[in-house]
Amino acid sequence: MPSRFRMTENVEPMTELTHRLIGLAIAFAGLTALYGIIDRFWPSIPGQKILRRGFRTDCVYWLWTPIVTRAVTPIAIAIAVLPLIAIFGLHFKTLAQGHGILSHQPLWLQGVEVFIVGDFLGYWQHRMFHRTRLWPFHAVHHSSSVLDWLSAVRLHPVNDIGAKLIQAVPLVALGFNLTTVALYAPITTFYAIMVHANVDWDLGPFRTVFASPAFHRWHHTKAGEGQDKNFAGGLPLWDILFGTFYLPRRQPTVFGIDDPMPAGFVGQMFQPFRRREPAPVRPSGA
Repeated sequence: MPSRFRMTENVEPMTELTHRLIGLAIAFAGLTALYGIIDRFWPSIPGQKILRRGFRTDCVYWLWTPIVTRAVTPIAIAIAVLPLIAIFGLHFKTLAQGHGILSHQPLWLQGVEVFIVGDFLGYWQHRMFHRTRLWPFHAVHHSSSVLDWLSAVRLHPVNDIGAKLIQAVPLVALGFNLTTVALYAPITTFYAIMVHANVDWDLGPFRTVFASPAFHRWHHTKAGEGQDKNFAGGLPLWDILFGTFYLPRRQPTVFGIDDPMPAGFVGQMFQPFRRREPAPVRPSGA
């Protein structure tokens, strides 16, 4: 009986991991086919190969981020919100259902507000990762010299977890229902995949309303004209208000960074921790 219990206990996590890997493989195949077709009809850079430079490294990120980083992120957020429970005397169930005035609103309205507030917080955390000593972690994401939908997953865990903390903790503190906060992450993930794609969409009349591939690809350009521009993840409004909006009609053609960055996954994990002179600070407007 004990041995059978141990066998069951070991099998269940393995089954869950297998299902996760199968799901990721199916999603990868589907997105590769989808954007392979879209890229042919509306390419930002015509003739760009699917098996481009850095493809294998980003495939590792495709598995690492949802399996490892996403497993650590909820734990980090839970630890970060513990002071809220202690200070306000909230029970976890109360925290999960929301608290205060905002929690009495319909869930759909909370969802809209979470998207707007979360995007505002995301704008400033993104600028923080560009302008402070956190840049070496964010530089990993910007190191892709060939940009497509798969480039969206190239995120150092410190960058990914830190960004989620900066967005999620204030949303929980404000009192939003945790269901709406939890749904914000997958929505922004799929949106991020779209805006990194090798397509020339600028959304036409909505080019200043919602972030588009053209908008975000200018953020990734190596050309000086696009440096430190277009930080918003969903609403260009924040860039317009704070003077960082840039969206000419032409498409960017060069991407990447001047900072040294290993080509492989393991090297990129350790690169931000290496000591360098001068101090690794992203220069403003560089």
